[in-house]
Amino acid sequence: MAHFGLRALVSAATVLALWACDARSASGPPRLVLERSIALAGVSGRIDHLALDPARGRLFVAELGEGGVEAVDLASGRSLGRIGGLKEPQGLGYVPASDELAVATGGDGMLRFYRAADLRLLGSLRLGNDADDVRVDPSGGRVLVGYGHALAVIDPARRALVRSIPLPAHPEGFEAEGGRAFINLPDAGGIAVVDLDSGRELARWPNPGQRFNFPLALDSQGGRVAVVYRLPARLVLFDAASGKVEQQADTCGDADDAFLDQRRARLYVVCGAGAVDVFERSAAGYSRASRVATRAGARTGLFSPKLDRLYVAARARGRDSAAVLVYQPN
Repeated sequence: MAHFGLRALVSAATVLALWACDARSASGPPRLVLERSIALAGVSGRIDHLALDPARGRLFVAELGEGGVEAVDLASGRSLGRIGGLKEPQGLGYVPASDELAVATGGDGMLRFYRAADLRLLGSLRLGNDADDVRVDPSGGRVLVGYGHALAVIDPARRALVRSIPLPAHPEGFEAEGGRAFINLPDAGGIAVVDLDSGRELARWPNPGQRFNFPLALDSQGGRVAVVYRLPARLVLFDAASGKVEQQADTCGDADDAFLDQRRARLYVVCGAGAVDVFERSAAGYSRASRVATRAGARTGLFSPKLDRLYVAARARGRDSAAVLVYQPN
């Protein structure tokens, strides 16, 4: 998510978090074990979001600093090809119905569709300023893209804009379920709930004292929306129906992604401070069960329930080359 003004404002907090965020387990053994590291040869600069084709074992990586998107074969770790010449590739979404990859580029406000098999360009759609995060709606296969001050709803079969839902600020992390989308709006100080079919805003939940809410995940089994803040670094659980704050907990710093592992009733928070915090749900709520070391600056990732792995994107730093760190739930 390339909201550089916000990143600059929280840089001091991130430095402090790098010191505070250690790799010690909260209780018992780590809940994630590093299985392997897949090198991204010749990649420097920031890495943004990931997308996955679990059926064919292909991982797609938005290499923002390189202006490209790379396809990686998970079985061999081999590069399957790279799309180059992109202006700030940020959000990726894999469309299984058509075996296509949707790529949002913040530098020119475009959404492009590529054939996943060979990365050939199939079509494009101009959205607007800062095309950012991408999701594929599980209920209807629609492609959702946050950009400018709006959320775009796109029909991938026609590669056409169905509607643009206006928002009071730039959307950051968001998730969709049951025809609704829950959207982080850090510049507006809250979370918006919108109806994807009508484009109507259903509710707005104010931030409970924290700022810079970037990652968001849905706990459909628990009926909660998990929102992670950077200032201070806190996990806040909202009731999905009412927006009532149910729980708060400290977490690692500079988070940019969060994922639910429904099978284990876990939440993985991926932090640029160099760790993944693992929270586990019980009758009493969420508690941190483990803090697993990654690399400084590795703030984006992807959890696949089908492959049962957490993938964390680590940029090149010092002697460490860029890589995808593959973690197996323990």
